[in-house]
Amino acid sequence: MSEMIRVTLPDGSAREVARGTTPAQIAADIGPGLAKAALAAKVDGEVRDILRPLDADTNLALITSRDEADALELVRHDYAHILAEAVQALWPGTQITFGPATEDGFYYDVKAPESRDPFSMDDLPAIEEKMREIIRADKPLRREVWSRDALIAKWEKDGEVFKAEWAKELPEGEDLTVYWSGDDWLDMCRGPHLASTGKVDPQAFKLMRVAGAYWRGDQKNAQLTRIYGTGWLNKKQLDAHLHKLEEAAKRDHRRLGREMDLFHLQEEAHGSVFWHPHGYIVWRELEAYMRRAIDGAGYKEVKTPQVMDARQWEQSGHWGKYRENMFVIPDEIPNTEDEGPLVSDAAEWMALKPMNCPAHVLIFRQGIKSYRDLPLRIYENGCCHRNEPHGALHGLMRVRQFTQDDAHIFCREDQIIDEVQDFCALADRIYKDFGFSYAIKLALRPDQRFGSDAVWDMAEAELRDAVVRAGLATDDYGWEELSGEGAFYAPKLEWHLTDAIGRTWQVGTIQSDRVLPERLDASYIAEDGERHRPIMLHRAIFGSYERFIGILIEHYAGRFPTWLAPVQAVVATIVSDADDYAIDAAAQLQAAGIRVESDLRNEKINYKVREHSLAKVPYLLVVGKREAEEGTVAVRTLGQDGQRIMPLAEAIAMLTAEATPPDLRAA
Repeated sequence: MSEMIRVTLPDGSAREVARGTTPAQIAADIGPGLAKAALAAKVDGEVRDILRPLDADTNLALITSRDEADALELVRHDYAHILAEAVQALWPGTQITFGPATEDGFYYDVKAPESRDPFSMDDLPAIEEKMREIIRADKPLRREVWSRDALIAKWEKDGEVFKAEWAKELPEGEDLTVYWSGDDWLDMCRGPHLASTGKVDPQAFKLMRVAGAYWRGDQKNAQLTRIYGTGWLNKKQLDAHLHKLEEAAKRDHRRLGREMDLFHLQEEAHGSVFWHPHGYIVWRELEAYMRRAIDGAGYKEVKTPQVMDARQWEQSGHWGKYRENMFVIPDEIPNTEDEGPLVSDAAEWMALKPMNCPAHVLIFRQGIKSYRDLPLRIYENGCCHRNEPHGALHGLMRVRQFTQDDAHIFCREDQIIDEVQDFCALADRIYKDFGFSYAIKLALRPDQRFGSDAVWDMAEAELRDAVVRAGLATDDYGWEELSGEGAFYAPKLEWHLTDAIGRTWQVGTIQSDRVLPERLDASYIAEDGERHRPIMLHRAIFGSYERFIGILIEHYAGRFPTWLAPVQAVVATIVSDADDYAIDAAAQLQAAGIRVESDLRNEKINYKVREHSLAKVPYLLVVGKREAEEGTVAVRTLGQDGQRIMPLAEAIAMLTAEATPPDLRAA
């Protein structure tokens, strides 16, 4: 075997180096700046430790902080290990389990020693300080390969029952990797890690909270404490993230929903929403907006039952995928001690629909359809129910009862790309009307799926081709393909909206489905006189009204655009002498279609201004004796200082223009 290997760098240049050379040595040969900046290496596309020797010809890329996605995952992984080491150093006898990187930080699940209570928020400052001590010590992070049996023996000797249990479940004879932090602490880990603890910034992390967790996520197992942190490449990034969290807390839709009297949630209907009059105005405006959009795009609106025979869900395939999240209504509950009866065990089992698609197929199947009838676009503001776990529920963002702006397009093979392009254009217009930018992603076939590879090949290619033709498969639109994230019956395009503070929300989708039409026996008579299967495009833009309203509340921080605001204007008096004028002004505004209220209370005007500002009313029209005499109003705009004096008629015209939904305004 040759003692030299060939290392090809991203610029195409190649180096002959001795076998066993590390990426760190190659970085040093290139220059001291790169040697200092390099955090890890990509070896033939796999991220590895920068000190791990190279043993074969390879393509090598060095990872620095400029490679933010890879760098952040590395540092967050290191922060998690440093957290576990700190906890065990402070409280010997603590057992550790797992500690992955997350989207914005890291966590580690630990079990406190028997001698003390579970960890709490009060422990976080001490843990943070110990973590910084470990970082400042710049302890080398050293990879070793151990035999499975040796590692099990090590964990059992140290009383690490969770680690020992996990190691025992790995294949016999398999070598496992561990990482040492210095010479006195190690963890079982596949890696990779940075070269030393000092490579992370001691000022770029913060422990955020603790929560209960169960070993391996099973409530039957031991209860653990999960310690969450956020970690970044530098303090500037951390500060920006903490500022975003503060801003997000101010925008929390649950708090604003209470303050603005939009909705409430309570245990008597846990997971469902009680919409108050002001909140339901927002709902109705969105519903009216969407109806205008779908009417203009050639959809036919329908309404389908809430409860359907459970055998329908078995035939569609949803029963096997969603049974645990479905509300089932058996005619008679069988006496069984196994995991539960199949649909066939009870002839009269019914289920609240968790989605609308099978019902729309049943509508399509009524009567004989010709190729001339296609595309047929069926739309429903469909109320669905899913038995989400109690702990997963979150305000309007995740509920058990929700209404989708759901539609299914039944079309021929030759119509698919045009229909998807048209949907892309419709979604683009709607999202821009609400002030969102977005990224488009293509979610590809999952491992567990219905349908042949050939069917999935066609469906994925059609969606990809439509986006390319629409000019949206570009970096400007964040185009990305997501392996394994499609539905069990179809790939899907996803629209990921970016809100006012930079968060992303996956909302709209369109899916190209050949599976359900086959399973539910949908067909049309083609030009050749034979029965053919339609393609079924599942699509939504809002996703669900509940979640979309929650997103809008946070995006606008409660300050809805005038056309969406529950109360668009308040006429407030300074003195009682202006009461009659205020009542008349409010009547004129109402006649012009403005949602207006009058405030004639015997309160100081500053108090009224503050109260209506907190309620997020877009416009406050202040009137006193002079305004009554002159036929004017003093207009205060939400979020702006000062006021403008204008004739009442001019104010009505201004408000009428702003209160007009964007799709109804003149071009």
